[in-house]
Amino acid sequence: QVLLVEAGGGPVQTGDSLRLSCTASGRIGSPYSIAWFRQALGKAREFVAAIGLENDLRYVRHSLKGRFSISRGDAALTAYLQMNNLQPEDTAAYYCAGVVNNQAYPYTEASTYPDWGQGTQVTVSS
Repeated sequence: QVLLVEAGGGPVQTGDSLRLSCTASGRIGSPYSIAWFRQALGKAREFVAAIGLENDLRYVRHSLKGRFSISRGDAALTAYLQMNNLQPEDTAAYYCAGVVNNQAYPYTEASTYPDWGQGTQVTVSS
């Protein structure tokens, strides 16, 4: 069983930055990728970014490039989502998800990921 734990959410003002973390533990397969998804109230869950923890292959949703970035931690099985210049439309519950991915591209569909964290809320007020 895999456990994913997110941290770092909270209320912020427009233009602020936040860094979310996701730490995986348990029976982790290899090579393992971690992705971030978000879900605003009343909307579908959408892909934000993904990273391969072994090959460091990174992918950020096109519309978020320039403001969001993803990285892996020095400690194994940790990924970070750096969010800059946050806007009210970024308000959502943010979830990290994990999957064994030996492809050269990230998976962007939520249904592909078997492992999920509990989510962390990000609320951006104007």
